[in-house]
Amino acid sequence: MLRRIARVVTGEVKTDGAGVELVRVIGKPDVYDFDPFLMLDAFDHDNPEKYTKGFPWHPHRGIETVTYLLEGEIQHGDSLGNSGVIKDGGCQWMTAGSGIIHQEMPIARPKMLGVQLWVNLPAKHKMTAPRYRDFTRSDIPKVEKDRSTIRIVAGEYENTKGPMEEITVKPTFLEVSVKAGESFSFITEPTDTLFIYIIKGSVNIKAGPERLINARHAVLFGKGDELSLEAGNEELLFLLFSGKPLHEPITWGGPIVMNTAKELSHAFKEIEAGTFIKKHHADGSISSSEINQTFYR
Repeated sequence: MLRRIARVVTGEVKTDGAGVELVRVIGKPDVYDFDPFLMLDAFDHDNPEKYTKGFPWHPHRGIETVTYLLEGEIQHGDSLGNSGVIKDGGCQWMTAGSGIIHQEMPIARPKMLGVQLWVNLPAKHKMTAPRYRDFTRSDIPKVEKDRSTIRIVAGEYENTKGPMEEITVKPTFLEVSVKAGESFSFITEPTDTLFIYIIKGSVNIKAGPERLINARHAVLFGKGDELSLEAGNEELLFLLFSGKPLHEPITWGGPIVMNTAKELSHAFKEIEAGTFIKKHHADGSISSSEINQTFYR
């Protein structure tokens, strides 16, 4: 059964961090429709003043953040001593887990084009050990098929697996380019949540009443085992995300996403008390660390 359009989302222009202009494509009002995906922010700028103030030190718990740059450069660092740079075509997949404090600071470049996706963690994994996985453009495999180019960041396409493995929710994340007037199809698990974000061009959805949807829109699809679409009169570029919904309660406060109000309140009390960052022991137990006393103060 072909997937039909369930929702088309434009998003809202927001200012976040220390003054970064972005489009919040999906956010709090959408979490149950897009489960297990919580938020998608899109960045598309050729004016560095719109984004270089960045996202100074801030905490996260209970989620994974996925930063994907088609063009641009972001320096990052955290309270555990990690640091690095995400460059053109690169991806950083961060599991915040039990808690991390980090900063993301874009560097002035002619173009800043990319997204940050938040993926929810199930209740039993919200306090897992934090970790990073960074990939360059050359780490991300691609498949050429029917005048389309598919880059596989996570999941699998045509028996080619992406480098992002060992993740809790096991989503699929593809970057797809389709020549003008050509078609693209993707076989899916019938009950998985699936949506696309159109970066360039326009798309015709083949199931249901014909509808042309332009760039800078997200399209959420209903249940089905196949997605089928066609590029408009210019080359189409979009990101595809799919994953199994968690069907768990969500309590969200700023950069913290938990299951209950009590858990959320406890997290913010730990930030104030300086006990937010946890030390993970070999036996699976965790304890508070003093490492975050220097940060977020």
